[in-house]
Amino acid sequence: MQLDLIVRAREILTLDPARPVATAVGVIGERIVGFDAEIAGLPALRELDFPTATVTPGLIDAHCHTAWWGLGLAAIDLSQARGLDELYALVAAEAARLDAAGDPHAWLHGTGFNQAHHGGAFPDIARLDEITGGRPLYLRHTSGHASITNTATLRLVGALEPDFENPTGGVVVRDAAGDPTGLVEEAAQGLVQAMLLPYATDQLVTALDAATRRYAAEGITSFTEAGVGGGWIGHSPVEVAAYQAAAERGRLHARAQLMPALDALRPLSGHASDFHGTGAGAGLDLGIRAGFGDDRVRFGHVKVFLDGSLLGATAAVTEDYCGHEHNTGYLLDEPEVYRERALAAYRAGWPLALHAIGDAAIDLALDLISEAQERYGTHEVPCRIEHFGIARPDQLARAGGLGIAVTPQAGFIGPIGDQMADRVGPERAPWLYRGRSVIDAGILLTGSSDLPVADNNLRRGMQAAVDRRTDSGAVLGPEEAITPEEALRTHTVWAAQATGQLASRGTLERGKLADLTVFSDSPLTAPSIADLDVVATILGGALSYDARG
Repeated sequence: MQLDLIVRAREILTLDPARPVATAVGVIGERIVGFDAEIAGLPALRELDFPTATVTPGLIDAHCHTAWWGLGLAAIDLSQARGLDELYALVAAEAARLDAAGDPHAWLHGTGFNQAHHGGAFPDIARLDEITGGRPLYLRHTSGHASITNTATLRLVGALEPDFENPTGGVVVRDAAGDPTGLVEEAAQGLVQAMLLPYATDQLVTALDAATRRYAAEGITSFTEAGVGGGWIGHSPVEVAAYQAAAERGRLHARAQLMPALDALRPLSGHASDFHGTGAGAGLDLGIRAGFGDDRVRFGHVKVFLDGSLLGATAAVTEDYCGHEHNTGYLLDEPEVYRERALAAYRAGWPLALHAIGDAAIDLALDLISEAQERYGTHEVPCRIEHFGIARPDQLARAGGLGIAVTPQAGFIGPIGDQMADRVGPERAPWLYRGRSVIDAGILLTGSSDLPVADNNLRRGMQAAVDRRTDSGAVLGPEEAITPEEALRTHTVWAAQATGQLASRGTLERGKLADLTVFSDSPLTAPSIADLDVVATILGGALSYDARG
């Protein structure tokens, strides 16, 4: 027998309890066929030798926004501005560039705005109007749950009309006089995006290519795209075609699992015995459901937005935000609407992934999952709560009893942990983006970046899960710290379980995909996981990234 590839390293951490460590792994096609003595003496077409490195299963980012981030790579990076004068200068420079290009109607795009970089202040719409004139403007908040616009944009979407009404689940923010401030929250962003959508498939393919090349450089071999095809998170009604095209053209450099947004599903009917005997559900045409696809592009959970963000104080909480009297955020629709639509999707074969950051939204998410499982049974793939941002102790016990997965972003702790703690106050800060208590409650703790809300340097996120340290040096909920091995498992074994893909990835075992991440040292024993380098990334036995050149 001839192998296609042998990978050798100082240490291979398989995360398979039957064979936890190896020094060589053999590959035929895209699959692992053996280790060490099992492949000794066998010839191979190629060998990759990493004599000082540690190899692990390929990293999985279980919740990110790839197309959004890829498209944003061509926009102004507002995250670098400190003080509104710097932000205005960036906007002015981009306006001048577009003027020079001779297109007075081209949109001016920016991404990564965070009011914490500007002393808590938001841009003044009058100043933005002065810079942009009649050119439409769309600056996205780093959370993704708000945007900043100018008067020209608000006029385009009809927000200046006397009979304008906010859409369900969103707000065009106004001052005391009733004039728009330029801030657009939550679902109201869809008014702006409707002017831009749909993006062309070729444009999306280019964005996916650019984004996933960068994923490979971070050691990422699989990711879950948390919302396609609908709502304010989607980019095209045929968005899935862009992922298929990218894979076919060799421009998708990591394996994609796609969560259709709930808005992308439509009513379905079948035989009276279908859909758990109801004859009706909600899904994609022809009854396509979760799990459909191949190892490059596959459907996952259905994505359901229940609330907003902590940074924007729009996440639905049960107690007021600090400094925001009588503000407890809000749900993006009525509970009964969610109940009807989410249960219809669940009984049609879609496990639920419910965006719930505030504890009030988590209550609703747990209610929906509980009713779905009681009425229609438990799916093989666990339901998920995305973010699980501020979870009360009683919610941990309930979530553990339901057998769900949660995806709190440990990578938030550094760059925005201080902001989040200020939002909720010292009594609730220990409940933020939990780790240890999630594991101890029997909940599946799943690693994700939520890129571009935070970067997708998963090494930094894993270290944050271990030390819980914010950028100010504070420790956010020290009792929630987890071990380095557990941090690695959140982006390998546990992420594979939560996405329903453990049969093919998450550990290194015979028959599984040869998806490997090569670290400069062991993430289990290094002084800081964040300081490790990604030496190489191997996707299905082929190098998707090689720092050695």
